[in-house]
Amino acid sequence: MRLLIVEDEPKVARFVERGLREEGYAVDVAVNGEAGLDLALVHDHDLVILDVMLPKMDGFEVLEALRAAKRPCKVLMLTARDSVKDRVRGLDGGADDYLVKPFAFAELLARVRALLRRSGGTEMEPAALSLADLVLDVKSRKVTRAGRPVALSAREFSVLEHLLRHQGEVISRTRLSEQVWDQHFDSMTNVIDVTLYHLREKVDRGFSTPLIHTVRGVGYVLKNPAA
Repeated sequence: MRLLIVEDEPKVARFVERGLREEGYAVDVAVNGEAGLDLALVHDHDLVILDVMLPKMDGFEVLEALRAAKRPCKVLMLTARDSVKDRVRGLDGGADDYLVKPFAFAELLARVRALLRRSGGTEMEPAALSLADLVLDVKSRKVTRAGRPVALSAREFSVLEHLLRHQGEVISRTRLSEQVWDQHFDSMTNVIDVTLYHLREKVDRGFSTPLIHTVRGVGYVLKNPAA
């Protein structure tokens, strides 16, 4: 999942960015409303964490522009204002949820997860994703193959989760870079291929049936050839 934080307080932005990255999300950051709107219109984000008090454009203006452009992303608004009037204005303007500062990161994360579960049009998300004997537990962030634990880095976990959510589809390197990395991704590096190499070593090595396959010149696909 790719998220966008629009927050002009550096400490808050860094705190939220670091925490979300540690949870395996790809995170973009903008420090004012105009920059945030530009990023949101150029890239496909699953969720925008949008502060209300922003320079250049406030959060309400950014929200209005996003909804006018029919961007499908969920929007979680952050504000130091705890008035009913402001919350109503944000929710009526198209915000999906509201969180008042100061907040605990655990609550922010819970709200992010709840909104992302709804982004697919359903309130429920499977507790685990699986293919053959490969199982990824979404909540505990644990992976097993044939019952054996597989230790993955946060980035490897995110790549595998994306492949499992789209198993059977050929996922291009460009699509992976957009969904799992962020706007600072250097398209000239081979980091995606290296990450997939290590992921394949951990998931497929020692098993008779490989699940991660390279489609030469295109990308990668997760499938069970024995099925």
